[in-house]
Amino acid sequence: QVQLVESGGGSVQAGGSLTLSCAVSGRSASINRIGWYRQAQGKQRELVALITRDGATDYGDPVKDRFTISRDNAPSTVHLQMNNLEPEDTALYYCYVNYRTTTKGWGKSYNQHDTDYWGQGAQVTVSS
Repeated sequence: QVQLVESGGGSVQAGGSLTLSCAVSGRSASINRIGWYRQAQGKQRELVALITRDGATDYGDPVKDRFTISRDNAPSTVHLQMNNLEPEDTALYYCYVNYRTTTKGWGKSYNQHDTDYWGQGAQVTVSS
C-alpha cells in the first residue's frame, strides 16, 4: 500500500524560507512524476512543482525562480525548497505521486496504466 508522509509545513514571515518534504513508502518502483500542488482558501488547486523520473521539472508561474524541487531516489523522497515566501503563497500543499506501468497487449502493442496518490496536505502560512 502506498503512503505519502508530508513534513515541513508551518508559519513564516514574508521573505522567509521553508522546506517541505514528502516520503513515499510501500512502493518506490515505477514513479513517473512526483511533486506538489497547493490550494488556497476559496481558490482552485494549482501546480507548484513537479519532477519526472528522468529529472525534468515543471513549475507553476507564481513560484518560478523562488521554489526548487528535488528528489532522492533511495528512498523515494521529494523536497520543495521555498525561498522569498509571500503572503500569496499561503495554502494547503499536497504531495502528489504518479505511477506508470507498461504491460504487453495484443501483438506488438503495449498498454500504459497511470495511478495517482495524494498526501493529506501540509499547511503553509506566510504573514506580512
